[in-house]
Amino acid sequence: MDEILVEMYLPASGKTYDIKIPYNAKIYTLINMLAKAMTELSEGEFKDNGNSVLVDRDTGNIFDINFSVYELGLENGSKLMLI
Repeated sequence: MDEILVEMYLPASGKTYDIKIPYNAKIYTLINMLAKAMTELSEGEFKDNGNSVLVDRDTGNIFDINFSVYELGLENGSKLMLI
């Protein structure tokens, strides 16, 4: 499995996006990638300031940036939030 499909909620815009993310990516790399993508997709409602965090939408837990997607147990259908 190279990629998984996750549901990304963006509180800044109030919208949810389905996004494919690399299964082996480290969270710190993923945050940078997602922040840039969300800045474009939200048409400026979200602005990447370099301080974004990735959160489990169901629990509110902030993901440790030193782990990878698979190490955190993320899978298809996981619900994430970028703040």
